[in-house]
Amino acid sequence: MTIRCLAVDDEPLALDIIESYTSKLPYLKLVKTCSSATEAMQVLQEEQIDLMFLDIEMPELTGIQFLNILKHQPLIIFTTAYPDYALEGFNQDAVDYLLKPIPFDRFLKAVTKAQERLQRTGSKATEAPVAQPPAAEHDFMFVKADYKTIRVDFKDILWIEGLKDYIIIQTKEQKIITLLSMNKMMEKLPDTKFLRVHRSFIVSLQKIDSIEKSRIRLGNKEIPIGEVYKEAFLKWVEENNIQ
Repeated sequence: MTIRCLAVDDEPLALDIIESYTSKLPYLKLVKTCSSATEAMQVLQEEQIDLMFLDIEMPELTGIQFLNILKHQPLIIFTTAYPDYALEGFNQDAVDYLLKPIPFDRFLKAVTKAQERLQRTGSKATEAPVAQPPAAEHDFMFVKADYKTIRVDFKDILWIEGLKDYIIIQTKEQKIITLLSMNKMMEKLPDTKFLRVHRSFIVSLQKIDSIEKSRIRLGNKEIPIGEVYKEAFLKWVEENNIQ
């Protein structure tokens, strides 16, 4: 698999380093380097890009702002000189987060993670001439509650709690109680954004504020990590390079 890459950074030296590193790995093809998000947007419209190395702190549009306006995103590896952006970066479902100056071994580790993710999703970079969106996936679901059918957007869900035969869906604005099992609930949710961490809890991975030993904090809510689910959660932590 050839991974088609794009590097976006307003620092010429940073782009030179990424260009040098990608040239050492035969399965990487650096399609273009860009000094701004607006320039990168044009490239994404014209070229197929599988992986983007993206600086966060840039003029005009930051890397985070840039991603928020993209309809379809390639895999992202953030590159930045500011460690304070780490959690926000992972909330964007980034493959990895590289702190400048970037050593080659960390670059290689991040690229390997991207390669593994592409292989798992069956992406074939050489089959299309322009960037392709991921497989169509609904960003909402419908549940029955209070004698009506309610639409719930995945982005609004904070956590889900199981209570015997019922579940509570906690969103930003409301608490929805519906007759559904936790297993059936997991089938409705995208597994890239939600994870079951306890017999009675499912969490939105993008809404995690902190991890404290065997507990997860989402705002004022503390959620325990069950022993049965700890291995899967720690694997997610490791894959996202959270220290």
